This record gives sequence, C-alpha cells and structure tokens, in this order.
Amino acid sequence: MAIALAGLALPAPDAGAASRIKDIASLQSGRDNQLIGYGLVVGLQGTGDSLRSSPFTEQSMRAMLQNLGISTQGGQSNAKNVAAVMVTATLPPFASPGSRIDANVSSLGDATSLRGGTLVMTSLSGADGQIYAVGQGSVIVSGFTAQGQAATVTEGVTTSGRVPNGAIVERELPSKFKDSINLVVQLRNPDFSTAVGIADVVNNYARNTFGGPIAEARDSQEVVIQKPREADLTRLMADIENLIVETDTPAKVVINERTGTIVIGADVRVSKVAVSYGTLTVQVTETPQVIQPQPFSRGVTAVQPQTDIQATATGGNVAVVEGPDLRTLVAGLNNIGVKPDGIIAILQGIKSAGALQAELVLQ
Repeated sequence: MAIALAGLALPAPDAGAASRIKDIASLQSGRDNQLIGYGLVVGLQGTGDSLRSSPFTEQSMRAMLQNLGISTQGGQSNAKNVAAVMVTATLPPFASPGSRIDANVSSLGDATSLRGGTLVMTSLSGADGQIYAVGQGSVIVSGFTAQGQAATVTEGVTTSGRVPNGAIVERELPSKFKDSINLVVQLRNPDFSTAVGIADVVNNYARNTFGGPIAEARDSQEVVIQKPREADLTRLMADIENLIVETDTPAKVVINERTGTIVIGADVRVSKVAVSYGTLTVQVTETPQVIQPQPFSRGVTAVQPQTDIQATATGGNVAVVEGPDLRTLVAGLNNIGVKPDGIIAILQGIKSAGALQAELVLQ
C-alpha cells in the first residue's frame, strides 16, 4: 500500500501477502480483560486537588486515614498534595497470581500535575465486580508544567501518568486454557478468504500429523479447531500459530482530509476515466489611506478604504487516469501534479463516477 502526505509514493513490487497465523489472528480464550479502580495519589508538591472544588478527595482521604486508625474529626485540611485518580489496567490472558502488570493513572479532580506522586494501594476490579489486581507505586508523568506570575509553559499531559509494573495480580481468571475442548481462532481483520485459507493450512498440517482434518471456518472471523485426543493443547497451538497463510483483504482507499493522508490498498483498481482538476484562488488586499484636512479648514482626519481583489484560476488540464494495478494508479495520480487535497477530491469524484473499484473510507 502507499501513503501520501505531500504526494503519492510509488509502492514497492508486491512480494506476496504471506503471514503467520499468530500475526493475523488471536485465540478467543486468550483475550485481554480490562480492570478499573479508584484511588489516591499522595506526595504532590501543591499540585493536587483543592478540597473545596473536589469534596470526594477529602472524603476519600478521611476514609483512608480512618482505616489506618487515625482520627480525622474536628479538623479540615487545606493541603493540595493529594489527588483523586482513576486507575486502569489490562489483565493479559493466562496471568497468574503474583505477576505484575502496568497501571494507568488519570486525575479526577482539579489537580494540575501528578508528577512526583505515589499511588496508594488501589483495588482493581473487572466487569464482574471481582478484584483481580492491586496497584501501588510511584507515578511516572511524561509532561511538565512551569508557571510564573505572567506566563505558563506546559508540555504534554501532566494530569495522567503510568505506574510501570505497579499492579500485582491477586486472582486468576476462572477459565483454564487446557480445559478447553477446542480452539477458536479469531481474525483481527475478518475476511472469508483468509479464514478459509487458515482452515486449509491447518487441515494440511493435521493430515500429516494426526491423519485427518481438524479445522473449520465458521464465518469470516472465526476458525474452530478440534483438539485431537492424543494432542497436547499447548503444543498444538504452538505449532498452528507458526503456520504460514496467504492473507487477503478487501480493496480500500482510506482518506484523512484533516492531515491530507491517503492510503491505497494493493487491490484497488480504477477504470479508465478522464480527470480535470483546477483551482480558483481569490486574493483580497486592503490598503486604506489616511486623508488629512487642509490647514485651518476645520476638517477632520478621515480614512478612505481601498480594496484590491485578484482572482486566479490554475490547472484545468484533462488527464486520463487508469489503474489496472497499484503502481500504474499511483503514477497516474502523480502525473496530474496536484496536492494531496486535490488528489482526495479526485478520488472522491472517481468514486462518484463509479470508476473506483474499492471502498472509500473517509476519516
């Protein structure tokens, strides 16, 4: 495929789209699980939540101190070294208790920076409400803020950070990999041709190893693999995920009009069309003149407006564009000599004319 920022680049010759199964698909039972929790970051240098604007921060701080056996009645803290945060993490598949995962921390209140803070022990729960991990540790913030009396400099985001290896897994997932009866492989980019190709490659491997087929393509995304009786499920998956498959994808043209990016798939075809592209540039120049009155005339100074408008039309040449393959299509678009926004308009017009044999995706 080709990506254009200031024009279209000629693609390299297609060497065949062959990939390992592990690179184009994932195991259904090996999915990630999202975790979430609410906690406090302490140790900030006056950049935490203001307790008046964020009352939940004070409530959480009082509850934490009471759990530690410290009485907080009768006093009110004005310190801004505590911030309420949401903590998120991703529990990888087959994670065992005691393993560590990264945790992301994001401010909930009006804290200006989490730099230098420490996340206090926070429980991380799954969608079922069960606690699967506990997070604690120093918060790493990539951005910074420098503020003076008349100016402020900010780079990056200072209200979110990361705690590397800051969460310890406390509970394993209910399902066991080796308890599965079969393997379900899910394609990351669903396609019927690729799914059938995976099933054929796995069956060829199974005939040579087990004496019969074991895979079936259920739809464009899932391929079901039955476990032979004499096979070890872990070793079977290790052998299958390294098999080479010829992949196939539908023809697409992806356009991002904000950045001027154009991505053209290798299977995009364009029927022969004639294209003319021209632009109209209008330039308006204001040159007001100041008119002074004559001496002793009791007149007033006036401003006389003066506007100069110029209209220029460029382009307008008619070119024939035909793309039986990707290289010819890109060369034809480059020969028109227009900028990316012009190429975007041309591709949209070709699609409207019914000559673009691909799906046009606008971002």
